[in-house]
Amino acid sequence: MAVAAKPTQEFVPIEDVRDGVVILKDGGLRAILLVSSLNFSLKSEDEKTAILLQFQDFLNSLDFSLQIFVQSRKHDIRPYLALLENQKKNITNDLLKIQIQEYVEFIRAFTESTNVMTKNFFAVVPYTPALLQMKGGGVVQKIPFLSKKQSTQTVSENKEEAFEENRSQLEQRLAVVEQGLARSGLRVVRLGTEEIIELFYKIMNPGETEKPIQLQT
Repeated sequence: MAVAAKPTQEFVPIEDVRDGVVILKDGGLRAILLVSSLNFSLKSEDEKTAILLQFQDFLNSLDFSLQIFVQSRKHDIRPYLALLENQKKNITNDLLKIQIQEYVEFIRAFTESTNVMTKNFFAVVPYTPALLQMKGGGVVQKIPFLSKKQSTQTVSENKEEAFEENRSQLEQRLAVVEQGLARSGLRVVRLGTEEIIELFYKIMNPGETEKPIQLQT
């Protein structure tokens, strides 16, 4: 008997993304920070020592886990080439047109023979709501207990209240991570809802970068 294929969503532990927070199916919350890079090799020995000690102090100060994620992807140069091709159509100077075309051909040949990579650095800050131990070894999320007579509106209000309470705890952890990374000389930007969705979409659909780029007419 043939087994029906399961949709991809069943393998992704994400229930929702809202207010810049990833909500997992198990009730956990995640916030994602985009972190700048640092050219360590250009620093003096004193600067290197200071950065390492500051980063060490930051890690030692954490009382929760922190995930560091490095995304390395082949840089898609096609949108830039398409922009040059479109701008070339509006140029009346023949010499300038030739120069742009030669530049486009050079960039295209260079990127075909060499992989131009981009790296993005992320810090994923987690928060898992407190769990109450149940008889028999099971656990349940620490949210107000609901009776069968409670309305759908009451259930929704309790769920929203629990989310806001948990998010405030996550915000405190975010502040600690942001300050610690800033002291190490790194710039930090928190991803919003749209940026998080785009990040996960690109992770789940790596082939999207191979789609053809349409030139404007």
